[in-house]
Amino acid sequence: MHVHEEVLAAANEIVARPGSNGIFSVSEVVVRLPHLKESTVRTHVSSRCCVNAPKNHLHRWKYFRRVAHGEYEIMPEYRQRRKNVRGVVRPSIKASIANPKQSVRGTIHVIVREERGVYTAECVEIAVVTQGRSLDELLRNLNEAVALHLEGEDFAALGLAPEPTLQLLYEVPIAV
Repeated sequence: MHVHEEVLAAANEIVARPGSNGIFSVSEVVVRLPHLKESTVRTHVSSRCCVNAPKNHLHRWKYFRRVAHGEYEIMPEYRQRRKNVRGVVRPSIKASIANPKQSVRGTIHVIVREERGVYTAECVEIAVVTQGRSLDELLRNLNEAVALHLEGEDFAALGLAPEPTLQLLYEVPIAV
């Protein structure tokens, strides 16, 4: 299961509790996902998965909306289908997110862009972004950043094979 899917599942568990009012905090999600780095979970909730966060990442999921400092709600289309104590059924979560049996990936996808002489790489499956002034420097920085990010992580929990590879996609704007 991808990190963003685990974060969404944890948030759904939190808001399913009686008295939650559909609101959760980043800290509650961090506690529910002890196998992931705290910074990864915080980045996913507050930025990668938040519809009203500044656009800092190339790939984002529209799971949450920030309602107050440190407080978020799940967008209606991503709330899990489950009955509450009154027997009312919540809207269904999208099928691709609801499937807990994800295959193990041997590849981490990376989007690379060049702007004003600086190359930027952003990983799709994990929260890693780095830069370099040349492609060689970028690749060195990317390998180091990914290795540091994955250090001590449970690869199976992240849905990754024990020795994942990096696959880079170099985006170039079309001159129109």
